[in-house]
Amino acid sequence: MKAAAFEYVRAASLPEALTELSGAKPISGSQSMGPMLNLRLARPGRVVDVSRIADLRAVSDAGDFVRVGAAVTHAEIEDGKHALLRHPYIQHVASGIAYRAIRNRGTIGGSLAHADPAADWPLALSALDARLELSQSGGTRQVRVSEFMLGAFTTLLDDGEIISAVLVPKLGPTLRWGYYKLCRKTGEFAHASAAAAFDARTGLARVVLGALDGPPASLDELARQIAQRGAGAATEDALAQAVKSAMPNADDIDRSMHTAALERCLAQTFGVSSENPA
Repeated sequence: MKAAAFEYVRAASLPEALTELSGAKPISGSQSMGPMLNLRLARPGRVVDVSRIADLRAVSDAGDFVRVGAAVTHAEIEDGKHALLRHPYIQHVASGIAYRAIRNRGTIGGSLAHADPAADWPLALSALDARLELSQSGGTRQVRVSEFMLGAFTTLLDDGEIISAVLVPKLGPTLRWGYYKLCRKTGEFAHASAAAAFDARTGLARVVLGALDGPPASLDELARQIAQRGAGAATEDALAQAVKSAMPNADDIDRSMHTAALERCLAQTFGVSSENPA
């Protein structure tokens, strides 16, 4: 199939894009919206291209955070193009998204806005307690990534509102992290995934389960126990109970896959290598 007819607008600035977005759909890398248009799952009357807006392509220092423009691509993060984003965790996640051709075009903001439960950024950024900057013609607001996704392909975005930036906490050498996903083959969406981030310097202690029916699930009690008692708290029973609590309606096979992903994620987190290679 091919897309239904629509008006195409290329915005030169964020204010122009926000003015044009009423009743329209934004598009940047087109790795999610493009297929939806072609399958006619989305039939907007107007599409607003935001891919060349300088503010959405910039990465800057924002105090305790790094402000990442929503149109920054996965490949740019993977390649360490922006010095402020050169951290093993962020680059590891980016390098594992789909295929290089998709990473060349796909954007961090587009992935978050699409809100696929199996996607990488909603999970990986939830583990860091990152924030999102949401903009519309009436102003800007911030929300936690962990609160942004309401369900599969459903978010907090209002009509005419877009993700303008991702606010990633500054990551240092004291961060211990893990990120693991189970896929049938490289490049496919995950069937089970997990992310963990612990930093005694900042007090960060998060373990998050992904590839669920809806948004990622934060395993708060497990994270607290690990932060207090160390890796020894991540027993087989503790992991199984945490997964069961997060997935009460799942079958045994699904829980088993997520438990395996969680176990391997935490093995990365507390492994001997500080860079946690996959």
